Amino acid sequence: METKSGLRLSALQLNAVTGNKQANIEKVNKLISQNLPQDTDILILPEVWTIGWACEEFTKSAETLDENSPVFSLLSSVARKFNVWILGGSFIRKTENGLLYNSCPVFDRKGNLVAVYDKNHLYSYCGCREGSFITPGEKGVIVDIDGIKTGITICYDIRFPEIFREYRKQGAQLLVNMAAWGINKPVPWEILAKARAIENQAYMVALTQCGPINVNSYNIGHSRIIDYLGNTISEIKDQKEGFMTAVIDFDEMEKYRNQCTILEDVKDNYEVIIK
Repeated sequence: METKSGLRLSALQLNAVTGNKQANIEKVNKLISQNLPQDTDILILPEVWTIGWACEEFTKSAETLDENSPVFSLLSSVARKFNVWILGGSFIRKTENGLLYNSCPVFDRKGNLVAVYDKNHLYSYCGCREGSFITPGEKGVIVDIDGIKTGITICYDIRFPEIFREYRKQGAQLLVNMAAWGINKPVPWEILAKARAIENQAYMVALTQCGPINVNSYNIGHSRIIDYLGNTISEIKDQKEGFMTAVIDFDEMEKYRNQCTILEDVKDNYEVIIK
């Protein structure tokens, strides 16, 4: 029998049905139930899988995160059924005071909600109006998943190396970005994901949606798992819905970090002289 020495990461690339939360909940439940790779330890979903990238649908789809929440109910039950940790992509979370957040819930293997990350940076350019509906989060979140410190980000956050560096300084070994990334930005999607892995000597999961957003735009549909040297170790290259998976042993990464101690060379401040 094959033994597993590390953690198996499985990430679901899918095309959300725009504006239909119930259809997406049923789709995700079916894909997981029928196709989740065996012995998965951590299951990761993409950004706004509940509603698709449709800012005008955010308010209508918003829900509070409690036991009456359809998203809570699905993810908690899946975590228990398959004995997996879940980084729940993101959904639109409504607070008691009426604010909306683009939020990633994290569930442990017993289905307990252990953390919520609110997207820190909101994309409001090129026709998108996320910031008109969503309140930005103010803090990063690291979750200890079976001994692996995991730093969470969502989509546009990937353009801000500061949050990833802070995660690394706080001991993060695994970095995750869950996105709904547009098809016309392939170079930033690949290069930024690899840069975040290389500069922080960490494994990086860059998961995005695939397929059409509306009649005029598409998700990029090229998700990757990247090692601490910037190598792609698992990917889905096309618009196909399905899982990418990798078993990761973090021992070699820690050895490399101990040999190549680049963070010790980072200065507290970088003074710039302008002449």
